[in-house]
Amino acid sequence: MRDVAGLGAPRALALLAPAVLVIGVFLIFPALWTLYIGSTDYELAGPNSVQPNNVGTGNVTKALRDPGFHNALWLTVLYVAGSAVIGQNLLGFLLAWALPRAAKPVRTATQGLVLLAWILPSTVVAFLWYALLEQKSGTLNTVLGNHATAWLIDYPMLALIVFNTWRGTAFSMMLYSSALATVPPAQLEMARLCGARGLRLLKDVVFPHIRGHVLTNTLLITLWTANDFTPYLLTAGGPNHASEVLPVFIYDQALIGDQLGYAAAVSAILLAVNLVIAVLYLRLLRRRT
Repeated sequence: MRDVAGLGAPRALALLAPAVLVIGVFLIFPALWTLYIGSTDYELAGPNSVQPNNVGTGNVTKALRDPGFHNALWLTVLYVAGSAVIGQNLLGFLLAWALPRAAKPVRTATQGLVLLAWILPSTVVAFLWYALLEQKSGTLNTVLGNHATAWLIDYPMLALIVFNTWRGTAFSMMLYSSALATVPPAQLEMARLCGARGLRLLKDVVFPHIRGHVLTNTLLITLWTANDFTPYLLTAGGPNHASEVLPVFIYDQALIGDQLGYAAAVSAILLAVNLVIAVLYLRLLRRRT
């Protein structure tokens, strides 16, 4: 059988070579380099920065025994579950379901605000939220007339979860809007005539058509959120490591703690977790579609 579009094997390989090269340079090589660094005691300065020693799986063992790593892992699970799996998923679906029935001015304004939060640079969005939640002159405390609450200090993870839900909902909203457009209107009308409303309508008619989209969206926002460094811009992992999710923990260990080898090992663990999550979601997607 000839190759696609009648191309011979040598020509097809030549066309694929640039893509393979880009993947190798920007994905495979950094991953392999991270694994190598993670097996050493490499540091930013000192003798180990010139001639690092191979420690095998010592850094991984250290991470598994490190209370700081356990704390960062738990906070990452909390951050992903709260702001992505539940927050962005639920809010994005609700917006996609409700906005088509809203008045045009309301729909346009809401979609514009949600998309604006998504397309603005992370630094700009983080500054806006810092201005909102700052204790002494923050907008929220000014409106509430209460300057005793330091939101980013007293409730750092709650602030990050709400912030990331607001910032990332646009993607889920757009994906679910496209997914809901595939639901046959005739089935929806028939279900309503039969008395199906609310959750029953969603469960029996809507969800069977969009469950593949739900799994795809959940996979993407889970991976993006698990690797999100934006929390550093708001809380820098504080106070006292109370919001130090794994990407921030890796940064602190590498550039502040001067332990590049250990940070690389933690990065490898995070990469492995991402791969496991991706495989699980893909298996569910294959079974349910």
